[in-house]
Parts: sequence; structure tokens; C-alpha cells
Amino acid sequence: MPVIEIDPDRSRATAEAAEEQLADIAKFETQLGRYLSGDLDEDAFRVFRLNNGIYGQRQGGTSQMVRVKAPWGGVTAEQLDLFARLADDYSRGWGHITTRQNIQFHFVELTRVPDLLRELASVGLTSREACGDTVRNVQGCHLAGACPHEVLDITAWAEAAHRHFLRNPLGQRLPRKFKINFSGCATDCGQAMFNDAGVIASSRTLDNGTVEAGFKVFVAGGLGANPHPALLLEPFTAKEDLMPTLEAILRVFEQTGNRKNKLRARLKWVVDELGWETLQDRILTIRKFLVASSSWPGGVPTVVNEWGDDPAGRGTGEITPVGQSGVPVAIRGTTPQARWEQSNVVRGAAKGTVSAYAWARLGDITSAQFRALASIQREFNADVRFTNRQNLVYRDLTEEQLPLLYERLAAIDMAEAGAELSRDVVACPGADTCNLAVTQSRGLAAAIGEALEAAGLADVPGVRTNISGCTNSCGQHHAFDIGFYGAERRAHGRSAPGYQMLLGGYVGDESITFAERALRLPAKNAPEAVVRVIGRYANERDAGETFHMWLARNGGAGEVGATLADLDVFPEPSVDESYYVDFGETGPYEKVLGESECAV
Repeated sequence: MPVIEIDPDRSRATAEAAEEQLADIAKFETQLGRYLSGDLDEDAFRVFRLNNGIYGQRQGGTSQMVRVKAPWGGVTAEQLDLFARLADDYSRGWGHITTRQNIQFHFVELTRVPDLLRELASVGLTSREACGDTVRNVQGCHLAGACPHEVLDITAWAEAAHRHFLRNPLGQRLPRKFKINFSGCATDCGQAMFNDAGVIASSRTLDNGTVEAGFKVFVAGGLGANPHPALLLEPFTAKEDLMPTLEAILRVFEQTGNRKNKLRARLKWVVDELGWETLQDRILTIRKFLVASSSWPGGVPTVVNEWGDDPAGRGTGEITPVGQSGVPVAIRGTTPQARWEQSNVVRGAAKGTVSAYAWARLGDITSAQFRALASIQREFNADVRFTNRQNLVYRDLTEEQLPLLYERLAAIDMAEAGAELSRDVVACPGADTCNLAVTQSRGLAAAIGEALEAAGLADVPGVRTNISGCTNSCGQHHAFDIGFYGAERRAHGRSAPGYQMLLGGYVGDESITFAERALRLPAKNAPEAVVRVIGRYANERDAGETFHMWLARNGGAGEVGATLADLDVFPEPSVDESYYVDFGETGPYEKVLGESECAV
């Protein structure tokens, strides 16, 4: 059994957090024992398990997925080394980066979970509230502190929110999950516009002419089968008001969220039920009087004073537009290294920052890659963060380090050009492990990547493809240029894997445009559909024209989808049986749904 030692040199707050984590693990072990002995009801244990970040898989039995929180995506070399060991000793040799900057390990035996949790605690990590009806992992822009566009470095603010809401009594049994996200500027690399509470750093000019940095807080965004854009709470939120604002939003959700129908329980549905003005008024009223509460989190948090929040710049200097920027990157290099540097390196001139992406195919990292990434982090003395497109970014680099970093990443197959761009297809776990998925979304993502490579289109900039195995949008299919969600199709008396294709999603400029339906098609034809659309965009776009601008110029999703109508055809099974077999499967397709743990 792993032994946890608490460093006496840690701060008092850190030591207290470690003690709380050890208490969590002891409680988990106790409740697990009760469950295995039949003394704890299945439903009660499921809720308890989920609140501790342990998620059941569609395989049933005692195979579990363990979701590890990485607030604002931050990760250390020591933690990367641990992930390698966890992948080998508890899982299947690799881990998975999620679109919310978590790390997941699948096929963990339930009885071994307490030992795994102790391993996590030894390096300051937890799975607590990574699942369930809780405040989930607090996300933050992975370029925070390294982007010349930012108004504030939101890192410490995201950390403050993580610390405040972890184990907070207000968030232990919410009507539904609650997601918080931070971005440092209106570009919104952190994707604040589709979260329950989305925070974007902003500024205002005071009457005396001075500029005050603060925030814009957006409320009640969400994806799923019915996406809702987040709404601006007030024109400007001062620094000292941010944490009370977040707590007020959570309190209103806890009080007004639908506890009878989980399908309509997210904060976005409260807007529909109460109206935006009523919800807005409740939040601001609760914030006003929250100062009387013993939990009032007002003022600038201690961690912000300790870490600082000075920005890398305010639009000064040049930046390679990787990420959510609306300007496509032109990849013209003639060598693999030159192409990698043009597409994967971000320079923030204001502080001389240099950052570079390491590409993780489908968000998967093997144990050998984890160990190599840890070694690279130590060698370059770099800050490393997970991105919300399932990659890693190495920060605090120098120009002189880039050639050697490329060499190190290439040696572990993580130096592909176009990380965060067209080559970088994002998918949820799909029917590989999820109870609700009806298609193998990961298999489709791999097939699309292969098709783009074969067509010479993998380096086309400015197009992002996201895939979900069902309508629930864990793959965020509504929010990006090309989206797919899985659906069962019927053809020639047979069940077959299919997808709905969507086009035109866009997040940025403090707004969000949700992708619209283009057409339905067989799973097997989805890669060809992507090749055709990206091929058209590459050939027809004007200089500097983004994908959603090109799409609008060509009649929108419906018009472009109509040009793909010939792909929505299922041949007779006797002619081509492969249309009736999902990606990565060997037998005939069958829609199999397990009991949902998302809506417990």
C-alpha cells in the first residue's frame, strides 16, 4: 500500500488540503468495504463513487475509469512520472487527456482504487469531484501568462476558484454538474462561452483615465443535445468581486436547478424556466449580501497575491495564431521541423515568452511517452499544461531550445505539425468505454486523421473537427468548425453506425456560434465528407478567410451539406458489409446502451 508523507515545509493551507485528501481516501476505502459486503446500497455507492471521480464503464463489473483533476491544465514532471506508473500498474498502458484538462485512466479494478488515490495524493493530485453533480475541474487557458493578447494571467484566479470550491459544502450534491472556465482575453482560448460560469479577463477605463483590469463573467452556457450560449452577467466585474460572484452563481444554481428531471437540470435550463432577468437579479442580489456569510470569499485571493496575475502583454508584439485565434496559420515549411515550428510554436513578444505544443494523438499518452515528457520538462525547466484539445504545451522556453525540443518530441512521436489545428481531431471516449455512446467516436477520429493525411490536407490550417459518440456533446461537436455525433441508422433491414454532420461552430470574441446540421451519413463515409469539405475550403478560401466566413459565403451548413448528399447511401450488406461494422469493431454493429452515470 502506498505510504503518503506530508512535507513539513509545505504551507499550512497545502498541508491542510493533504490531510483532507487522506481523509477522503480513508472514507472511500470504508464505503467501498461496506458496498462490497452488501451493507451500502448500489445507488448510494454510485453517487459516492462519482463524487470521488470514479466512473463506471460500459464493460460493467468492477472496471472503472478514474478521472484526475488538473486545475487550469497545470502538470509537473513528478506528476507525469506518476501517470506513467499508473498507466502500467493500474490501467492499460496509457492515459487520456480530456477536453476539460483532466487525465483519465480506464479499466482500473475497483478494489485497487484506494491505492491509486494514495498515489495521486503523494504528488498533490486528486480525483475528488472530477465526476458527479459537483463543481468539476476548473479550466483555464493553457497559454495564460504566455499570450500577448491577455489582459490578466488568469492562472492564479483559476487556482483560487479550484481551492475555494473543492470540498465546499455548497457543491457536494448539486442538481447537476457545474463547470467553471477562465480565459485571459476575448479570444477565449479557455472556451468560457459554453460553461456554467465563464470568466474572461477584461478592462475598463475609469473617469480619471486610468485602466482597471478585471473580468467579464458569463453565465449558463452549455452544450449537450440543446446548446445554450453563455450570457453576460454585468458589464464589468471587479477583481475583489469575482470570487463572490462565482459563489453567488453556484448558490442560485443549487437553489433553483431542477432536481426532478436530470435532463433539464443544468443551469442553462434555469434561464428558460425563470427568464434571464430573474436569474441575473438573483445572482447579483445574493452576491450583494454574501458578505454576511461566514464563507464570503471576497477580496483578492491569497494565491493571486502570492503568484501574481500580471499579463504577458495586451496585444503587443506578434503571436503565432495557434489556438482559438480567428486567423489561420500558414504552414509553408519544407522540413518537418520547420513545419512544426510554424504551426506549433507560440511567441508572446511582450515578455519574450516562447511556447510549443506537443501533439498527443486522440489525447492518448503511453506510459513511455509520459516518462519522456517528464524528462523533457526537467531538461528544459519548462512549465507544462494540458490543453483543452487534448495536447500539452511546453512554456517558458527560449528560441535556442526549440531545435532540441523538436528532436526530443519527434523521438516519441509527439512532434507532428498542426497540433491544435486541422490534423488534431478531438473525440470523446465513445463506445469504447462510455455507457451512453452509440458509435466508436475514437475510431472515426483516427479514420478522419488518416484520410486527411492521405489526401494531403492534414496541414490545412484553421479547421477543427470534434466528434461525440452520442448527442451529449462530450466531444464538443457543436462548438467547432466540423462536428459529428453518433446515431444508429437503419438500412436494408440492418442496424448500422451513422453520424450527424454539423458545420460552422465558432468560439471567440466573447461570443459563440453553434454548428448547424449539414447532413446525416454512414460512419464509413464520414472521413470522405471531411476530406471534401476541408479540400473545398483549402482551394476556395480568400486570403485570411476563416472557415466560418468561407462557410457563410457558400450558403451555410445546409448548402455545403447538400453537395455531400451522395455520401448518405448504404449499399446492400451483400455488396459491402463494412458499412454495417463500426470503426475498430469486427462484428456487426449493434446499438448497446448501458445505464447512464452522467445523470445519477
